[in-house]
Amino acid sequence: MRPPGGDTMEATGAPRRRNPRRGAYLLPSLFTIGSMSLGFYAVVLGLDKRFELAALLVFIAGIADSLDGRIARLTGTESEFGKEYDSLADVITFGAVPALLTYFWGLRELHRDAWLCCLFYMVCTATRLARFNVQTKIVDSRWFVGLPAPAAAGAVCSLLFFASWVDEAPWAEEHGRLVMQLAVAGALLVIGVLMVSTFRYKSFKTIDLSRRRSYRAAIALAAVLLVVIYIPKATFLAIAVLYTLSAPIAALWHRLTRRSPPEPEPAA
Repeated sequence: MRPPGGDTMEATGAPRRRNPRRGAYLLPSLFTIGSMSLGFYAVVLGLDKRFELAALLVFIAGIADSLDGRIARLTGTESEFGKEYDSLADVITFGAVPALLTYFWGLRELHRDAWLCCLFYMVCTATRLARFNVQTKIVDSRWFVGLPAPAAAGAVCSLLFFASWVDEAPWAEEHGRLVMQLAVAGALLVIGVLMVSTFRYKSFKTIDLSRRRSYRAAIALAAVLLVVIYIPKATFLAIAVLYTLSAPIAALWHRLTRRSPPEPEPAA
């Protein structure tokens, strides 16, 4: 039967949940499009040698990428199209864009074949995202298997963010840029390998933001924000390095501290 309000009633009398409107399905895709747009404009800025702003846009794109999935789950608009569309966008924003930015920044000056490091990073990003799509139903949501693509792009762009400070330092006129070029090339290879590895990274998806927390958490958050405001380049790099190396260090620590099983007693 239909109640006066017009909602369909179940046999038990409880109102049936309405399906989301058609316009709601566009909302997560708008965040995906915004992420792609930020990545594309970051490449344009890279061509103009404005690498600090380009790296900042990639950071913002990572935030937008983390919101589209949450919005889809909150509005009940998850779909196979949205999942595939998001992955294709991530290959561009977090794979091709950081690779191109590092090449424009200075890797093309390092060696004529340095573009292979950029290509390796982009291929690893695409491989990581393809594996994520086929493992969504069999992997614990508390963990990422391999370094996530947005975090990998953030690590690469934090190096570019920090490299601008090295380029401006008077002590780095002779060898500072060469050191940063080698560091960026090596980071592309290491980060690419970590993306396709089986190390488990914390996903932070299970954090309940609506739960009440102690005032001490607000103090710690304010302290982190102050550090980011006053020394952003070093702070972004430190956060990126800590998260990138957290899973390999945790795996090594677990291997070193794991107790060997006791030997069986000999039979009488």
